[in-house]
Amino acid sequence: MVKSIQEITTIAEALSSPIRVRILKMLCEKEWYVYELAKTLNISRQLLYLHLKKLEKAGLVESELRLEPNDPRAKKYYKAKQFRLMVDNEVIKNLEE
Repeated sequence: MVKSIQEITTIAEALSSPIRVRILKMLCEKEWYVYELAKTLNISRQLLYLHLKKLEKAGLVESELRLEPNDPRAKKYYKAKQFRLMVDNEVIKNLEE
């Protein structure tokens, strides 16, 4: 449950973009390697990283850097974190400043 005005506005901002909601939907289905996700969405990795940064700041996604056998480069994978978002009058009324 959200506890502060800052927390709820950070989550709301992260979810205010249709592309970020699409990214989150994809990450709820499975984890993705950044390159593959950017290619599937048909956007640059730089733009994808900007969107992922907002989602990560909101606590909706997490990343992991991995080294795979026979590949000298580390690959960054993202997945959705477990979350439940419920906002009603009572939640808003009890937010901390």
